[in-house]
Amino acid sequence: MLTTLLATAVVLGVLIFVHELGHFAAAKLVDIEVPRFSIGMGPRAVGFRWGETEYVLSWLPLGGYVKMAGMGEEEAFEGLEGGPEEGSEHREASERDFDAKPLAARALVISAGVIMNGLFAVVAFTAIAAIWGVPPVPPSRLGGVDEAALPPGTFALARVPSGSHIDSIDGKAIQNWNDLTLALATAEAGPVRIHFRDLGAVTIPMPSTDSLRNALIGALQPDLTLPALISEVQGGSPADSAGLEVGDRVVDAAGRPVSGWQAFVQIIKERPGERLPLVVERDGRRVSLTAVPEPRSVAAGADTLRFGYLGVGVSSGVLGRALAPVRVGPVETVRVGLSETWRWIRTTVDVVVGLVTRTVSPRSLGGPILIGKISGQAARMGLSALLRFMAVLSINLAILNLLPIPVLDGGHLLFLAIEGVRGRPLRLETRLRWTRVGLFIVAAIMVWAIASDALRLFGG
Repeated sequence: MLTTLLATAVVLGVLIFVHELGHFAAAKLVDIEVPRFSIGMGPRAVGFRWGETEYVLSWLPLGGYVKMAGMGEEEAFEGLEGGPEEGSEHREASERDFDAKPLAARALVISAGVIMNGLFAVVAFTAIAAIWGVPPVPPSRLGGVDEAALPPGTFALARVPSGSHIDSIDGKAIQNWNDLTLALATAEAGPVRIHFRDLGAVTIPMPSTDSLRNALIGALQPDLTLPALISEVQGGSPADSAGLEVGDRVVDAAGRPVSGWQAFVQIIKERPGERLPLVVERDGRRVSLTAVPEPRSVAAGADTLRFGYLGVGVSSGVLGRALAPVRVGPVETVRVGLSETWRWIRTTVDVVVGLVTRTVSPRSLGGPILIGKISGQAARMGLSALLRFMAVLSINLAILNLLPIPVLDGGHLLFLAIEGVRGRPLRLETRLRWTRVGLFIVAAIMVWAIASDALRLFGG
């Protein structure tokens, strides 16, 4: 619990600081007066003054703000910003006011927070690649299916042979395994079409609960091109009875050459209760054996799905080597940082568009509870995982901040765009009215996100 709380504070604190630092630095660059820089909202908890700016931590952990002099819309949410500055009601207009600056300067200040979020992601992804290497991304090729883990109604996937390429899910192109897991995680509950290159489409019911959806994603195994090297033999299993030993490399099964571990598993599953001739390499020589996979079954609706079980396994060390990050040079680390940032920008935009067009489940929207939960999980996994999560979340916050909702950066940019077209700004009363509407919309989104978090936490 303590780890989760500390990790959440670090994640949100750093990302809020980075975003607001962008606004602050840009405001100083174009000579806008900044009375207050705050992490958090509401009344001041602690702080200090340096020069013209008061730097504070505020009581409500709902974001942060850079209070700029002469920014008309600030009036709409002065309560959230700890009230007006002392003496501000008698303050005269100044050439250092936000509204007194040229349109381009104001647009730069408003955009700078989002730009800083993007730069943070680039730096974070680059640092991960430089320090820990680049993890391989499996192709969109099915390595196998854990039949016992499949949710009800999805057993058609158990009949898909290993090695099958997944081309699309509900019309969305799938390039690699990351695309596949994201498409399944964000799909609407209900019928989902998974198109395989050589088999055509398989339609399954997408579960509505996160627990069953995660079970489906976990049941599908990527093709990791693992060698058919036996590193675990369960005592008393059919493999043990057949004389298989740790270190055996399977080269032939049922008269078919074995290309890798997952191909071997597929052959085992296809022969429940049948004789299975095997040829293995052991200590530099070939040994012929015969095993009989134990028949097992799982209920598949009205049917029963039967498969063979041998009792062999691959060690975590072999899996670790297959998934081990690859070290790359300095130029490649920067390229990885940029490409990963762009990939997550595209992914986030796709999800936001999907939420609007209802092709993505609204349940995929997460709030502070989910952020806290993932922050804790990432922290326990190590600094690399925590930094990666922060980079992804930074991009999410940047894209969401660009939505054209008054009170968000995108709403401010919309006001500036209208001013550019009209040749004069909207009336302050109009901007204040729409800013209050924006506050209501953002509050409604937050309530929905928290409700979604609660459903995940208590409803599966």
